[in-house]
Amino acid sequence: MKRIFGIISALCLIGLAAASLCPTVQAAPKVIKIAFSNFPDHPQGQAFALFKKEMESRSKGAFKVELIDSGKFGNPESIVQGLQMGVLQIGAESTSNFSQFNPHLMLFDMPYLIPSYEAADLVLDGPVGTRLAAGLEKNGCLGLGYMELGFRNVFSIRPVRSLEDNKGLKIRATPSKAHIAILRSLGMSPTPMAWGEVYTALQQKTIDGIDVDLNLGWFWRFSEITRHLTLSRHFYTPHLVLISKRFWDALSPDDQELIKTVMKEAIVFERAKSRANEKDFIVRLKSELGMEIIELSPQELRRWMDAAHAVPLEFSKSVPTELVQSVISTIKDAGLYPPDMQPAGYKQ
Repeated sequence: MKRIFGIISALCLIGLAAASLCPTVQAAPKVIKIAFSNFPDHPQGQAFALFKKEMESRSKGAFKVELIDSGKFGNPESIVQGLQMGVLQIGAESTSNFSQFNPHLMLFDMPYLIPSYEAADLVLDGPVGTRLAAGLEKNGCLGLGYMELGFRNVFSIRPVRSLEDNKGLKIRATPSKAHIAILRSLGMSPTPMAWGEVYTALQQKTIDGIDVDLNLGWFWRFSEITRHLTLSRHFYTPHLVLISKRFWDALSPDDQELIKTVMKEAIVFERAKSRANEKDFIVRLKSELGMEIIELSPQELRRWMDAAHAVPLEFSKSVPTELVQSVISTIKDAGLYPPDMQPAGYKQ
């Protein structure tokens, strides 16, 4: 019996020694593929690069993040389908483009509803933002928060200093009915056009201008062919960041918390970078590139707001008045509407 126990003990010791010489087998990292429409140098691209760096570092290699930038994954429908199927883990697009899945997201297409970035943060990070993101859960997508493009302004080949200057201005529009309605209400002639055609169309003067946020206007070098920039800020566009519910449900609570924490930091970074860029670009567009920067007076801005007053009622079936009023009340209660600048036309 003692001999048998001795043999077993020896075998155990040999096994332990062999195990100590073998490297530990590590589980393969969980892959997070992120698809978004902007390019790496854009604040959004930089924010997702930050997310990649922090996720891989803090998880000690348990996660590997792959970035699919510049719209390479496809259109918004492709992004949502990818999230549904689990072949894509995170996707980001403008609320305008995701509104086909949740029409309430057209809220942000309404003119002059959001008066400032402080007001935007209040809405996006509060109950309204959460409610709107939840509208895509039926599509297998969960909201992680909102990055941003910012406020739209007018880059034009002729100066736009007043509402009268808008008359006959051929301006590029997206296919969005709300976008077209806003431009038309301001007296412009909206011309739907694919993004890739805009620069050439401006060069050839097929169109007279484009309304776009300052980051895209700078990075796409519209200043080379449009010598005037009117800071009309006629509506604000966020980018909704979604995660696949299928992927999310397979994660541990600790992994879920890590993703939420790191993405929140990336979103804070993206908004701050976007806004800092805008201040810098306005100065440089004028001083380095010789553009005319036109800031509308409060009186003229009020005229633009009044001209667009009927647009919200036109889309009240997609964007309920109750939803819009909750946003107005939130911003008004926080004292974030400038004097006499509460938007008109949002009541039936």
